[in-house]
Amino acid sequence: MAAPGAGDPLDAKDGNAPFAQRIDPSRDKLTPAQVQFMRQVQLSQWQKTLPQRRTRNIVTGLGIGAVVLAIYGYTFYSVAQERFLDELEDEAKAARARALERERASGP
Repeated sequence: MAAPGAGDPLDAKDGNAPFAQRIDPSRDKLTPAQVQFMRQVQLSQWQKTLPQRRTRNIVTGLGIGAVVLAIYGYTFYSVAQERFLDELEDEAKAARARALERERASGP
């Protein structure tokens, strides 16, 4: 039987697959071949997740843009609906006109 960790798919003692060890490149001494292999694996993982990340970024950008446009549109809509100031101004004009008529009627 092969030594543990020598490529056996299952550990003979408890039947579990062996886990990869985490390596700290700054602390552990690695050969240039190991460093090159780590870079290749990182590059392949990055290339594998790139389309997914790009799609998520596009969806996120479109979502943020939609929210911004919705806020912008709602702002224009609500400002256009603000007619109460116009109504108040019309009432003020009418009140001034009534006051002038009363003045004229009670005047000279």
